[in-house]
Amino acid sequence: MMMKTIALKRFLGAAALAALPLLVQAQELKIGYVNSERVLRESTAARSASTKIETEFGKREKDLNDLANRLKAASDRFEKDAPTLSEAERNRRQRELGEQDRDLQRKRREFQEDLNQRRNEEIAAIQERTGRVIRQIMDSEKFDLILIDVGFAGPRVDITKKVMDAMNNAK
Repeated sequence: MMMKTIALKRFLGAAALAALPLLVQAQELKIGYVNSERVLRESTAARSASTKIETEFGKREKDLNDLANRLKAASDRFEKDAPTLSEAERNRRQRELGEQDRDLQRKRREFQEDLNQRRNEEIAAIQERTGRVIRQIMDSEKFDLILIDVGFAGPRVDITKKVMDAMNNAK
């Protein structure tokens, strides 16, 4: 009797597994996929954020490059003049160049930190907006599942362009 029950359970389990693809097919799952890297690279919002950041940090970057060029010129002058300078003058100029170099490095680090923070703020805003658009598309088009950044997905389920178009139109 116990063997018959186990055999029956195994048979019913195998039958359920065999019927699973038919069940899934009968329900017609609607699945979409969004490539967030593409959204952050190609969307109008991403391009606009990039332009805004370039404008915001362009002058500061130019000032840093000018400062670096002036330091390089001063260093070249020092190298040329070093053999004719007194030891005290040579030490003083070396100290000044060292201080200017440390100042430049500090300013570059601060610039990079500020730039990274600003970039991260813009990315977060784009991701938030993308999430809202994905939810709207999911609700309006009755998706059962929308995946973001999967390993492989076919073009049939890729709705990245649809998301970017909706973001562009929802100004």
